[in-house]
Amino acid sequence: MAVLIETTLGDLIIDLFVKERPRCSLNFLKLCKKKYYNLNQFHSIERNYVAQTGDPSGTGKGGESIYSDMYGDQGRYFEREDLPKMRHTRMGIVSFVNNGDNMLGSQFFITLGENLDYLDDQHTIFGQVTEGISHTIVLDDPFDDDSRISYPPRSPSPTYDMLVKTDQIALDEKEDEDEGKTAEEIAEELRQREMAEQAQILEMVGDLKDADEVPPENVLFVCKLNPVTTDEDLEIIFSRFGKVNNCEIVRDRRSGDSLQYAFIEFDNEKSCEQAFFKMDNVLIDDRRIHVDFSQSVSQNYKYKPKSKNVEEPPRRRPQSPPRRQEIKRSHQKSPSPRRHRRSPSPKRDKRRDDRRDNERRRRSPDNHRDKDRDRRDRDIDRGHRDSHRDRDRDNRRDNHRDSDRDRRRHSPDRRRDRR
Repeated sequence: MAVLIETTLGDLIIDLFVKERPRCSLNFLKLCKKKYYNLNQFHSIERNYVAQTGDPSGTGKGGESIYSDMYGDQGRYFEREDLPKMRHTRMGIVSFVNNGDNMLGSQFFITLGENLDYLDDQHTIFGQVTEGISHTIVLDDPFDDDSRISYPPRSPSPTYDMLVKTDQIALDEKEDEDEGKTAEEIAEELRQREMAEQAQILEMVGDLKDADEVPPENVLFVCKLNPVTTDEDLEIIFSRFGKVNNCEIVRDRRSGDSLQYAFIEFDNEKSCEQAFFKMDNVLIDDRRIHVDFSQSVSQNYKYKPKSKNVEEPPRRRPQSPPRRQEIKRSHQKSPSPRRHRRSPSPKRDKRRDDRRDNERRRRSPDNHRDKDRDRRDRDIDRGHRDSHRDRDRDNRRDNHRDSDRDRRRHSPDRRRDRR
């Protein structure tokens, strides 16, 4: 009696001890036929010891026997079979796991070492598998099917948690990823991984359009230049290694002064490599320059002028929009300059508020009544002033009369007549 088990690493055939272990064999066969073990993971693997599986939850605490479908919860576990005696003396022995009190369920393990005889008195023997079970196909079933057990027509589909779960070893993943690699290869993989992580960060912050974008391999980065070095000087020096498509010293936008580094684009990668090996630490204009491959991706988006040999099609002159009809003005005075807004001033604001309050009081009805009262008061005052003026005029007139009389009295003619 045999069962074919398909795994991601190949097919396995497990021979069952039907005569020696009839209840265990029936349990295993019917669970396989029920697709109970499909997509199960090996939740416990110990080198040179055992690999344990058979729990759909993957925790090592679940699973139930086929007898639960026949007898309900009381059939979740069944008693282990002790006779005849079998021993875990070789690799590949399949045994049901003892769940306590010598009760068995659906979990089983596969021995990965030899002479594990201390497991003989606890567990009941069974098969071989690695890392995961994809399908179980029963080749021959000597037991009759019970009508109380329902068998699905197809294998169950994997759940989303099974597909995205990352805390378990994958079906085709090695336990030690660095196995068989040299120290240089491991260091290079770490460096590549760090570069990929940094590129993803730059993409998230917006410095890169794409994390997989790489700088051009035909562009050199030159730094530590002398401020007096020009673009033409660099192009003449580096052109002996090959055709230079573009040579540009980066300058300050305002002052136009050299920032002492440049980018040199060659026509091909071979010329770029030759210039890299030959020109590093070379003396140019009394300065030792440093040359390296460019790590900037700005050259990928920089506008490149077309070749002068290619004739460009004539450009059409864009039509200007119709002009507005100018209106003739009677006077041709230049518009007054726009006054700048004055800075706020507490005194000026207070004067403005006072004028506003005075204007508001002037227009209020109470102000009109006050004006009438003030007018009457002014009339009364004017009457008083007129009366006082008349009295003063009368007094002045009387004073004039008295003075004339006195003057006539003391005149020489008056004295002569008196003689």
